[in-house]
Amino acid sequence: MIRRIIQIDEEKCNGCGACADACHEGAIGMVNGKAKLLRDDYCDGLGDCLPTCPTGAISFVEREAMPYDEQAVLENQKMKNKGTGCPGSRIKQFNRRQETSLQKSSPCVSQLGQWPCQIKLVPVNAPYFNGAKLLIAADCTAYAYANMHEEFMRGKITLIGCPKLDSVDYSEKLTQIIQNNDIQSVAIVRMEVPCCSGLEFAAKKALQNSGKFIPWQVITISIDGKILN
Repeated sequence: MIRRIIQIDEEKCNGCGACADACHEGAIGMVNGKAKLLRDDYCDGLGDCLPTCPTGAISFVEREAMPYDEQAVLENQKMKNKGTGCPGSRIKQFNRRQETSLQKSSPCVSQLGQWPCQIKLVPVNAPYFNGAKLLIAADCTAYAYANMHEEFMRGKITLIGCPKLDSVDYSEKLTQIIQNNDIQSVAIVRMEVPCCSGLEFAAKKALQNSGKFIPWQVITISIDGKILN
């Protein structure tokens, strides 16, 4: 049947995951850092996802599509009942073993090499980018991974951001930074949650669009503070 259904522009999508959270029917999911319409029959065509998209990547189209199946949606929601909501927003408490020793260790020294560090605020051209090893990190990583400064930030220029909270496409600015400066390497440190894939995607897109061949790597941190890869 011909009916109204959403359409997602992959080029405009920044991978924030806001539309997937807003879609109560579960029609939208995150695939390789991009929002995807997973099933036509889960989309009711009402467009709760449209106003949540910060980049205007979602629109309505009239096309051949399976009719909305409310029963299938309800069955799917029942199956997911124990794990509703975005994994990145799901509450979890960790039982950390507290150190009982009275001995105090030496205070940690910050390895932040420049200011500002937010991707949104950092200038495209700055002296510290000359010959820099670039670290592009998700906001949460510094809190989840205890040794973030020593293992990942030392000797690097650190840029941080959260694609779910910032309504911008990081790839454009990151492309300019890589194109206009002598960047030696790029390390991407992200969390395991799906919305963090937007940061990884933006960094990879920037590397590709820059036209430069620069060594890069991706490190994923679990929500309980372990390196996954």
